[in-house]
Formats: sequence, structure tokens, C-alpha cells
Amino acid sequence: MVIPAEIREQIAEHAREEAPNEACGLLLMDGDTAVEYVPATNTAASPYRFALFLDPGRWADIGDTGFDQAVVHSHPSSPPRPSRTDVENIGLWQSKPYVIYSVREDSLGAWTIADGSIQALELE
Repeated sequence: MVIPAEIREQIAEHAREEAPNEACGLLLMDGDTAVEYVPATNTAASPYRFALFLDPGRWADIGDTGFDQAVVHSHPSSPPRPSRTDVENIGLWQSKPYVIYSVREDSLGAWTIADGSIQALELE
């Protein structure tokens, strides 16, 4: 999975702005390459979980682009790997790229989660 430096910085900036709560958003993917970061609102307003909200019109527009989507969220004080809460609340994002940015570590991790199984994705 390729997340260019400019997009990584957008994710990090959004996460720092939302701290101490988790930030969340979408990555628009062209194959394995992220082409855009779309910041969303964490309606849970929590440092331990996120509930992604994106204007329905914007989400519909994204659907019309033909790009795949990956979910992104931050962990303000823990490493960029899925927590128990992430696994339990995977919902729509099961088997899709699941990207986590650690504010504390200034690092990014990418995963897939399916049926409770967590698999790391290589990041470039």
C-alpha cells in the first residue's frame, strides 16, 4: 500500500488537530496507491473510538469517482495497530484497508481485519 508523503502529512495534521480525541477520514485509493485524504468528523468525540461521519453528498460524490476507499483513524496515545475496540467495531471496513496513525509515535500502520483476524499491510 502506497501512501505518499503529502497525504501522510495531511493525516498527521488532522490527527494532531483533533487530539486528544481520535480523528478519522477516508483514503481514496487507485489500486494500492492513496490519491486523496478526505477528513471526516468523529461524532464519538472520544480518545478511544471513532464514529466516522462524512456529509452524505460528499460520500456519494466519492462513490462516483470509481476509487476504492480505505478508512483512517488516529490513536492519540497508543501504537498504530488495531485495538480490541477497532476489531470489535470493524463493521463496514471488514477486509478493507484499515489505516491507523499514532500521534504519540508519529507513525502510520495499515491492516486488514476480517472475522477477528488482523493482517498487516506493507506500507510504502
